[in-house]
Parts: sequence; C-alpha cells; structure tokens
Amino acid sequence: MEPTPRECGEQGQFDCYCKLVLKHEAVDYLRELKYRRDNETVFSALPQAEMDKLSTTDRYPSDSYVFSSYGCDLPIENELVAEAFASLSAPDQGILILRCVLDLTDKEIGSIMGLSRSAVQKRRTRTIEVLRTKLMALMPGGGKI
Repeated sequence: MEPTPRECGEQGQFDCYCKLVLKHEAVDYLRELKYRRDNETVFSALPQAEMDKLSTTDRYPSDSYVFSSYGCDLPIENELVAEAFASLSAPDQGILILRCVLDLTDKEIGSIMGLSRSAVQKRRTRTIEVLRTKLMALMPGGGKI
C-alpha cells in the first residue's frame, strides 16, 4: 500500500518539526555549556585563598573558656591564653575584662572599681606585661620565632 501524498506531507512536516526541535535543543545545550565554561570554576582550579573563604568553623560555647567580671563575659578560645589569664588576680582580670569587652577608659574603670585613674592605668599596663611574659613562657619554644 502506497502512502498518499497527504500522508507524505504530514510525515514530512512531522519529520521537519522533529529536526527543528532537536536542532534548538542542541543550540540550548551548547549555550548552557558556554555559560558554565565562562561563569563556573571547578574547586580544584581555585587558589587556596579563595578556598579558605568557602569554609567555616562552628563555634560552641563549650569550646572556649569564659572569664566573668562585673557582669561582663570574656570568652577565650586559646587554651594557653586562658591558662595565662586564669593565673592573674581577680582585680587584674576585672580591669582587662572591662577594658577589652566594654572598651572603658581608665577613669571609667576606676570609678567602677573604686580606684584612681592612674592606679588603673598602672595596674593595666603591669598586668598586660605580666600576661605577655606568661604567654611567652607558655608558648612552645619559649616564644622564640
């Protein structure tokens, strides 16, 4: 049985339509590949500085040592720093906590603690120097670089 001219025409139109659809799919696919090539980068091609920006570290309260004074908390994550800070007297810790956490001046710290501004300044500088000395002693290799 021979197909009629009308059937040939319909088959030809359908065939043409299918080819057109496949051609446009191929064009879309190639366009998508070009977009990805131009705008995307594989992780292995990123420099280390960019890779470092992509990561994050979860921080939990149990991961740090918390020192409190006058209602302010100072969390310290480094164990050596926390050990050196813990060896300070409570008033010296209080001075550093008020200075570092609340960013108070020596005069404001003095009014809270009942000391003069100069006494707070002397204790603060002496305490920082003692803390620095203790940290240098606690560091592996004695703090030598």
